[in-house]
Amino acid sequence: MKIIAKPMGDYGTNCYIVSINEKQLIIDPGIGAFSWIKENAKNPIAILNTHGHFDHVWSNQEVSKYFNIPIYCPNGDLFMLSNDPFSQGTPKSKANFEVQPNETIELLNEKITFFHFPGHTPGCSAIAIKDNLFSGDFIFKGSIGRVDFPFSNKEDMKKSLHKILKFEKDYIIYPGHGEKTTLTQEKNSLKSWLNYL
Repeated sequence: MKIIAKPMGDYGTNCYIVSINEKQLIIDPGIGAFSWIKENAKNPIAILNTHGHFDHVWSNQEVSKYFNIPIYCPNGDLFMLSNDPFSQGTPKSKANFEVQPNETIELLNEKITFFHFPGHTPGCSAIAIKDNLFSGDFIFKGSIGRVDFPFSNKEDMKKSLHKILKFEKDYIIYPGHGEKTTLTQEKNSLKSWLNYL
């Protein structure tokens, strides 16, 4: 498995291309991601959204239409794909598959779990593929997602942090913004964030 990433748009939102046996999964195609994906993904089979914020889903429709591939999105954030709740002019898209909380799907003979970690958004999820966790805006290196946006929920974030602190597996974390890290490296930081919420 090969993972490449590029920060997209003014917010530096990481778009990931995950290659497995010469086919690709596209994670969070943000603003301006289409041309980079076209250059670097020769045989993509699906788009996976960690959550519904505009900077993570902006190119959903463009990429989906060009490659004729489905969109998987956590069901708690589906409304953001079609309603542009932040009035950013986000191109509308529609999920082909509404992923349920903590649902495991199978693509390219890999089990892929959308761990549900609400707080930043209602449907916010971290996508686990083997030893890798694509955390969206739930966890960053040394930080966590904001909970002061519309549809964010501080109490849900606390529960989500408690939930991931119980994970025993040391995932490599690929966040929605910034550098990669590991769950072991972040556990002390996550514990301290609980005191600030």
